[in-house]
Amino acid sequence: MTDLTFSAAAERRRERIRASLARRHLFERLFRGLGLVAILIGLALVASLFWMVIAKGYPAFTQAKLSTVAYFDPEIIDVGPPPERQAGQSQAGFRAESLAWQRRVTMANWNLIVEEAVRAAAPSGFEIDRRAALALVDGGERHRLRDLFVADPGLLGQRVPIELLASADVDNWLKGTIDRDLPDERQQLSAATRRLADELLAGGAIDFKFAWHIFTNVDSRSAPASAGLAGALVGSLYMMVIVVLLAVPIGVASAIYLEEFAPKNRLTDLIEVNINNLAAVPSIVFGLFGAAVFIKYSGLPISAPIVGGLVLTLMTLPTIIIATRSSLRAVPPSLRQAALGLGASRTQMVFHHVLPITLPGILTATIIGVAQALGETAPLLLIGMNAFVAAIPATPFDQSTALPSQIYLWQGNENRNFFEARTSAAIMVLLALMITMNAIAVLLRQKLERRS
Repeated sequence: MTDLTFSAAAERRRERIRASLARRHLFERLFRGLGLVAILIGLALVASLFWMVIAKGYPAFTQAKLSTVAYFDPEIIDVGPPPERQAGQSQAGFRAESLAWQRRVTMANWNLIVEEAVRAAAPSGFEIDRRAALALVDGGERHRLRDLFVADPGLLGQRVPIELLASADVDNWLKGTIDRDLPDERQQLSAATRRLADELLAGGAIDFKFAWHIFTNVDSRSAPASAGLAGALVGSLYMMVIVVLLAVPIGVASAIYLEEFAPKNRLTDLIEVNINNLAAVPSIVFGLFGAAVFIKYSGLPISAPIVGGLVLTLMTLPTIIIATRSSLRAVPPSLRQAALGLGASRTQMVFHHVLPITLPGILTATIIGVAQALGETAPLLLIGMNAFVAAIPATPFDQSTALPSQIYLWQGNENRNFFEARTSAAIMVLLALMITMNAIAVLLRQKLERRS
């Protein structure tokens, strides 16, 4: 009887253990399932974001262009031959004659040249008024024709095959971003221009080609179809160089000192707390600080990459310091003790033994911090980079814009049908740069980890 009782109790205990194991395995499967669901939701949200940006942005990388022939009519461009420097003529005198000739070239009726180029591409017998012809082509194309003539005065009297960029409204019309069923009074183009655009597209004179000018041109208000990101790209490049040159050495040096050399007291504890607090400060606060210190008191130019670089350096420093200190703390104490035991000084121990091991982590943190700074908008707006700047900065002290602020400006453009796609295209360029920088960080980390 006792054996039976004992056997029954053992069986009940085994049943409880089995039930407990079953519940535990169920919870483990549930936890793994929930984790997988969370990852899938996150990936789905990221994929939907990328899809929305790409779906709206990729049409902006192709733009309508008119293939035609431009006739540099001598009767219209009646400016005479370009001046040649005569023997004994001063440089100032020759420069004055050259400027006078260029002014005469500028005063020529280049709109008429554009009009005749559009007429040359139109089907025979198709009636075109001047307004419809000029509305078909981007306003900046007459300046491009002028610049071609200035560069090569021998074009006078010649017929030159050329591609003219269609206007933003025509590009919208042909891409279908404008409702064709709207009445004439609500259309952005006249009926004659719309008919002309459709005829040229059907005849093959207008075709959609890759818009290289997005990367080579600066922003433009008078010729929105030719607006590009060149100025913003160069401005962002200047700022990233400043951030790398300042934030990386200062941040890494500060982290090494605080972690390896600084005495552990209330002062270092206070510094560490403040560094952690600075990492959580909103970026707009750094913008206010930069506007007050670097622009108002230091006298640096507004909307200049040097100011943006300094502000982004201050914003990136806490991230680099915290990440570097975490990498240093991950090094086993035995490595430090072994180096010191073999007679190495504290400095030799840090730079010859500890730092090489932590380089992958430091490098990753640096590139990620710089990539984060590349996408910041709020501090740049507060230092004046929301202003329209139609120039490529020659130095970090020249006024410029940056990719995030350029996206902000285009998003608020009144021609939303055209610039909505252009804004998404700029976002794609910014995302491509950030993804590239993060990919470089991963590759370099893997390479350094294998080497170490």
